[in-house]
Amino acid sequence: MLRYAERVYGVKQIIEGIRDLREAARIRTGRVVTATLVMRLARLGSLNRLEQSRRNAYWRKWLGGRLPGADTMGRVVARLDCSGLRAGLRQIYHRQKRNKGIHGWEGGLIALVIDGHECATSDLREWPGCLQRQITTPQRTYSQSYQRMVVASLVFQGRCLLLDAELQRPGEDEVAAATRLFERVVETYPRAFQVVVADGLYLRSDFFHRVLDKGKEVIAVVKDERRELLVDARSLFHDVEPMTLCRRHTQCTCWDMDQLTSWESLGRGVRLVRSLETTRVRRQRTRQEEHQTSEWIWATTLSPQAASTPTIVQLGHSRWSIENEGGFNELVNRWGADHVYKHHANAILACWLLAMLVYNLFHAFYLFNLKPALRLRLRMAYCLSLISADFYNRDVLFQQHPP
Repeated sequence: MLRYAERVYGVKQIIEGIRDLREAARIRTGRVVTATLVMRLARLGSLNRLEQSRRNAYWRKWLGGRLPGADTMGRVVARLDCSGLRAGLRQIYHRQKRNKGIHGWEGGLIALVIDGHECATSDLREWPGCLQRQITTPQRTYSQSYQRMVVASLVFQGRCLLLDAELQRPGEDEVAAATRLFERVVETYPRAFQVVVADGLYLRSDFFHRVLDKGKEVIAVVKDERRELLVDARSLFHDVEPMTLCRRHTQCTCWDMDQLTSWESLGRGVRLVRSLETTRVRRQRTRQEEHQTSEWIWATTLSPQAASTPTIVQLGHSRWSIENEGGFNELVNRWGADHVYKHHANAILACWLLAMLVYNLFHAFYLFNLKPALRLRLRMAYCLSLISADFYNRDVLFQQHPP
């Protein structure tokens, strides 16, 4: 896995470009970053567990020296310069783009999905840069510390490539952090995407104008909070002939209306697409089939010529790629991204960016390096277990005292 990452993506060059804010450091930053990367890849779970593997023969080959202690690594991670990690994510994107690994939807459309995630919560501990909120229960009212971030990823043809993350600062909302993240992403990846896909929280005229000023289009979910759009749209949808399309096990009845002017603060017409979706599910206990119906409405600045109705439905649902396939679900459940290695805002962000880096490298290794016949026999979760087993198999204590 690491040989592939070095040969194709230059992972050692990425690590050498990462710096920290220490003065007269005795331990190189690259040694700490390399150890943390292997900890993520082997899914060790904590810095203390990583420290217990000091006698592993793997460190002499990969680090070229002794493994730093858990306290030292925590201090270094808290002072890492995250711009080096973002440069590594950018290098992975450019290599995949050059190797023809990124393919868009209809018309070459590639979506930038932006969504928020709460990555740390504590009722007992407060750390530098954390957010605060008051929790009220029938017994008491207390202050809770938490950390929230916004993640940006490219979604194309069923795949997800994580690009960047930004922490929400004290006193600001999620949209403010997302706007700051979008401006950095559009400057770093000016031609990587054409449309921004977001939740109903981002259905705000200021966010739409900020995206449109950069020459990009927007798709956002319409919720009940946007009453002026919903009232007019529901009264007009009856006069539009619906179309039917299928998405796997879901049948969609779609209505498409363009140039609605009910959103006065936007100052321009907006297109609304409604999808009434019926999904067939089978209960595991009773084995009976049921039909579940859900309604989705999206507001978009994309014209019907730029994206058809099925494409809007696909792009609108692509936001779930970062929830389920990409960042949040897989990073949290498989890679332990929500584990707090060091209670410091910069350390939390650095560990998340490093987890995103490992996620992109592993998915590239699995999709582009393993042949399709092998991927049918070796699922992704099993390959992750093989990587962890290979790390433990090199342990000196395990070799001297086999089970």
